[in-house]
Amino acid sequence: MAVRSRRSTRTLTALAAVVALSATSASVSTAAPRAATGPVERLSGTLPDGATWIADVPEDWNGTLIVFSHGFGATTPQNAPGEAVRLRLLEEGYALTGSSYNTSETLWALESAERDQVATIRAVTGRIGEPTRTLSVGQSMGGLVNARLARSGAGGIDGALGLCGLVAGANDLHAYQLDAEYTIARLLLPGTPVKLVGFASEAEGAVSGRLLTDAVAAAQKTPEGRARVALAAAYLNLPTWAFGKNRPAPGDHEEQQAQQASWLLQGVLNRVVPARYHVEKALGGNNSGNRGIDYARVLATSQHAPLVKALYRKAGLDLRADLRNLTAHADIAADPAAVAAGRRTSSAGQGLAVPLLNIHTTADDLVPTEQQSRFAARVRASGDAALHRQAYVERQGHCNFTTAETVAALHAVESRLDKGHWGATATAGALQTAAEALDLDGAAYVPHHPAPLTIGRRL
Repeated sequence: MAVRSRRSTRTLTALAAVVALSATSASVSTAAPRAATGPVERLSGTLPDGATWIADVPEDWNGTLIVFSHGFGATTPQNAPGEAVRLRLLEEGYALTGSSYNTSETLWALESAERDQVATIRAVTGRIGEPTRTLSVGQSMGGLVNARLARSGAGGIDGALGLCGLVAGANDLHAYQLDAEYTIARLLLPGTPVKLVGFASEAEGAVSGRLLTDAVAAAQKTPEGRARVALAAAYLNLPTWAFGKNRPAPGDHEEQQAQQASWLLQGVLNRVVPARYHVEKALGGNNSGNRGIDYARVLATSQHAPLVKALYRKAGLDLRADLRNLTAHADIAADPAAVAAGRRTSSAGQGLAVPLLNIHTTADDLVPTEQQSRFAARVRASGDAALHRQAYVERQGHCNFTTAETVAALHAVESRLDKGHWGATATAGALQTAAEALDLDGAAYVPHHPAPLTIGRRL
């Protein structure tokens, strides 16, 4: 691949370590990272809004620049989803860059992230010259940033790869999380005041997260409690295959529920409830409510409804009574201005300007695969379905990909740009073959069709 132009004068530096990612699960990669084949230049800078950026440019740059969007919680710039991926991409000749976003006010930096990534591309290309191709890669919350870049094509983006992306957006995320949290508070902590929205601080959210988690732990001791935990897990779109466990048999309702509870007790609520504070702060208020929600109707849309019904029957509980209880007392109102801000700054899928491949693990506790269903429906409605593909890895955990899976997916995006069509490149079989051919750390691409997102609102 020919490179248009690059400045010849550079200060060569040693490879720098990348700050650890904020994913739930550690990477499954066991391959020892390999150094780039030649010297790599580390560049860095600061944007006008205070965000910082870094870039690594190999001496044998292949002309492609990758801009990486990191996930929630990071406050320093990252230019790859992990060290092994970073070194492999440098070895293949890619230049890598990424910004911290402006996180001075809130960790939910969707107001500035897209702008900061585009400014980073501009700053880097001013130093190294124009690339022949620019690719966007984003992980978790950064997958939402990535999808917004794919929608706008800003910064000269040619194609995009999303990793475990939070692509349903902030409003959908908070809606279904609120339903689950409200269910736990109402059914497992009756009479106990539990604040669910409008947090004044992350610490205040953490108190509620601990209360809800402790309630789940106590509920697991009885059949009645386990049935109600299953109901909350259904609203949360929580997978029935937990990290570190063997997949339950299809009809083993008790083990399926136990593994959903395992996710909750491993800290899902302790992560998502405090994080709400940052999103609300960014949007200027509470962007989710449940007033007017019919909880029986919401449950009817869940793939986990049969599991819930089976456990309620076994416990001798009246499911319809619990659903009426939830519906009758649902009185949390959303702030319309915050909902509008979430729609404006923190949503995606309303269209695509460039090809986008999203990959996801099949059992993701923080960003369930059902989010991909919601996103795909929006892309189809926009008329841009031909630009979009999704692929899935059979594994538990959030952003739990091997180096081979990630690199093969990136190559698939490049193939789409080279050929002008996806063909079979982004299918599970093709991605598995391509990942195995890299001879790195294995792969587990499988055909998968995620269920619709369980959510009781049109947002």
